[in-house]
Amino acid sequence: MKKTKDGIAPSDALVLFGVSGDLAHKKIFPALYAMTKQGVLKTPVVGVASSKWSLAQLREHAEDGIRKAGPIDDRPALDRLLSLLRYVAGDYKDPATFNALKKALDEARRPAHYLAIPPALFATVIQGLGAAGLVDQARVIVEKPFGRDLASARELNRIARSVFPEDSVFRIDHYLGKEAIMNILYFRFANSFLEPIWNRNYVARVQITLSEDFGVNRRGAFYESAGCLRDVIQNHLFQIVALLAMEPPAYQGFGAVHCEKAKVFQAMRPLQADDVVRGQYAGYRKEPGVAKDSDVETFCALRLFIDSWRWEGVPWYLRSGKYLAETAAEVLVELKPPPQMLFDDSAPISGRANYLRFRLSPNSAVALAARVKRAGKEFVGDQAELYLLDEQPGEEAPYARLLRNAMAGDGSLFTREDAIEAAWAVVDPVLKTHHRSHPYKPGSWGPKQADALIAPNGSWHNPILAKTTK
Repeated sequence: MKKTKDGIAPSDALVLFGVSGDLAHKKIFPALYAMTKQGVLKTPVVGVASSKWSLAQLREHAEDGIRKAGPIDDRPALDRLLSLLRYVAGDYKDPATFNALKKALDEARRPAHYLAIPPALFATVIQGLGAAGLVDQARVIVEKPFGRDLASARELNRIARSVFPEDSVFRIDHYLGKEAIMNILYFRFANSFLEPIWNRNYVARVQITLSEDFGVNRRGAFYESAGCLRDVIQNHLFQIVALLAMEPPAYQGFGAVHCEKAKVFQAMRPLQADDVVRGQYAGYRKEPGVAKDSDVETFCALRLFIDSWRWEGVPWYLRSGKYLAETAAEVLVELKPPPQMLFDDSAPISGRANYLRFRLSPNSAVALAARVKRAGKEFVGDQAELYLLDEQPGEEAPYARLLRNAMAGDGSLFTREDAIEAAWAVVDPVLKTHHRSHPYKPGSWGPKQADALIAPNGSWHNPILAKTTK
């Protein structure tokens, strides 16, 4: 049995539940193609779905998804991937489906089971794998959302742990596989100059914006069951907060990182209704699958506090939404102004004080803003940004990185049971008890009530892509 350098045996097959779905078509098959080109995918890929497809239809579906994601620049690699595919058709509630899967796996003994299926089916498939004896030395990869509130997350964790050990459960959040997100962790702890100022004494506030300039794209029925708070903030944005706010890990290893991230979620103050502004873009109720009187939020902004020694009293402002002015993701860590204003033009009223800005998408960059004097006798200056990092060529796609890691048994980019439950505990109070959503115009930055939320501590930083200077 071949093992990794850490002594962990890699998976010898990938089982893809929901192989006929959108996620597999748009994301997973292009990722598998990239892995095949890299020479890291050589194991069978067994697709499972209810569609009565032939193997030829599955191969056509896979090639179509890969072709739509980008040019096919390595035909031999594509042919190798297609040759690895197997297919099992059946109902996830039928034990015969899992018996057919066991037969399709043949001699594979350490499969990785990827649940690219609706969350309502997670428990059914996990229990089906257990009953069929398909879990010994196996792993399970679970797509978000992992639960829809604290109670359901706890129940799903209980079911998963009743079948798989915790270190064999890989809760996937594709955001954690992005290069720019990984760089937050690296940038913080690979540089010593940040640590003295990375605390309540020097940081005034932190803003995180994840905006999209499009609507729900005919996924109204899904959004009615989720909403922006569940869909984006409780997972993607909270993970960014954890990387920014965590303490230095005590040792090298993803276990130490997971521990420190979990502590951040546990220190977050549970949200109350007045901490949250919900919005809904005009026209959302006309989307297919959306209730005519829907109050579901397509925009959410919130004020968050982390009751820890490092961050006590520092407000964190998070927002995300559909149909906003830009598609972008940025973090702005605003520093407090100097204690004495020696120069009139450097007063906070003239603009933001120094800050550190992480551009996460559509391109990645890290920038530090500082004031620089203009030439001349007067003590007048301008605030300029120093770029420390920009987009790098050859970045690995998030799903390819996460699949490779999961099959290798590397849990560094996945979330742990205690962190999932602690994050849900923060948002649980406002999932049902909240103010009504406010309408906003598509192409804006959301409802004006979000501006009022942040007003006591300044204003929102709006990512303006066209005005980015290098």
